[in-house]
Amino acid sequence: MSAAERLADRRERLITAAYTLFAQPGFHATTIEKLCATARISNRAFYECFSSREDLMRAVYERCIEETLASVTEAIDKAPPTLDDRIVAGIAEYVHFVTKDVRRARIMHLEVRRAGNVLSGARQQAVASFTKVIESSAQGATRMPPLDLHLLALGLIGALTELLIEWVVTEPSPPTEQLIEACVYIFRRTFASGDPMAATAQ
Repeated sequence: MSAAERLADRRERLITAAYTLFAQPGFHATTIEKLCATARISNRAFYECFSSREDLMRAVYERCIEETLASVTEAIDKAPPTLDDRIVAGIAEYVHFVTKDVRRARIMHLEVRRAGNVLSGARQQAVASFTKVIESSAQGATRMPPLDLHLLALGLIGALTELLIEWVVTEPSPPTEQLIEACVYIFRRTFASGDPMAATAQ
């Protein structure tokens, strides 16, 4: 391999190792030494790939968000063109995709908070991206909700986030279908006064 290929390979191995270790035992419990041992690279090579453990955590989190956004956007695009259908498709895909791998769920909804300021900027950017998805989906409504759409979208993202945290920390975890039903109910009630389809699809 060329020098660039070796660097890319080491970087990918570190991201793979961090994806597992940052999920369990967690970001704060995972040392650079442990990451390097798992990725089978030297400590010196670590700093050729990432400036710090925080930098690696950011890369792992951003990849999780990127993959989830792509999956949710695809599901919404394939759904029938009514607001209710797009909402249900987006929620179901988000919950199914995130919970399909508990590591992704833990990093996106638990470790992101435990990491504190390390991921504050990345988390804000992720929230902004999902907010845009909701706002775009709502544009097809016959009538818009009576309140500010951006603030409603933020509130709905918060509700979905808390449901996923509950899934991560509770033993046994609530069935994912219950999470979807709860969030769909919240979304429908929020948009019911703005779209007749949402009001009747109970």
